[in-house]
Amino acid sequence: MPTKIRLQRHGRKARPIFMIVVADSRAKRDGKFIEKLGQYNPNTNPASIELNFDSAVDWLLKGAQPTNTARDILSQQGVLMKKHLLAGVAKGAFNEEEADKRFDAWLDQKAKKNIAAQENILKLKKESEESKLKAEKAINEARALELAKANSELIEEAPEAEETATEEAETIEEAPAAEEAATSEEAPATAATSEEAPATEEAVTSEEAPAAEEDKKEEE
Repeated sequence: MPTKIRLQRHGRKARPIFMIVVADSRAKRDGKFIEKLGQYNPNTNPASIELNFDSAVDWLLKGAQPTNTARDILSQQGVLMKKHLLAGVAKGAFNEEEADKRFDAWLDQKAKKNIAAQENILKLKKESEESKLKAEKAINEARALELAKANSELIEEAPEAEETATEEAETIEEAPAAEEAATSEEAPATAATSEEAPATEEAVTSEEAPAAEEDKKEEE
């Protein structure tokens, strides 16, 4: 029976979790399986992998064919490396002790690479946070400058507004004084007119009186 090592999708929408299983190559992807080898969670950084190492090696030696994604996972965990070393032992290229030494050296090298990768991730995360803080600081400084500029403009405009208000108040105070002055000047003129009126009437009466007497004499 041809077998495959592949992934079965589980988990919720947009956050999948995959089981690493050995299944019949004719079965559906998420159908029945022969054995569960582990679990692959891509939602973490880096992705977390749980794997039954010995069972995976045993199934590879039996001829199970991994899919492309499953092969990448097995290679990362050292399953393919272990299978290769055991195949060399079976051919007599070296003994099991030498195979174990080589595998331990490979694991040490892999661990160093993983540590370096994690440090790089932390470094990038720290740099990203620092850049965000710098951007926020720059925005806050720009806002502070705008507020200071607006406040200074208000302070400069305040004396001008006070001067304008003072001038308007003086104008309002001067207006009644001007009206009073104009009224006081017109009043004597009116009085003079009233004084002239009787004199004019008397003059006219005195002039008309002799004329009337002369007319009476002519009639006689």
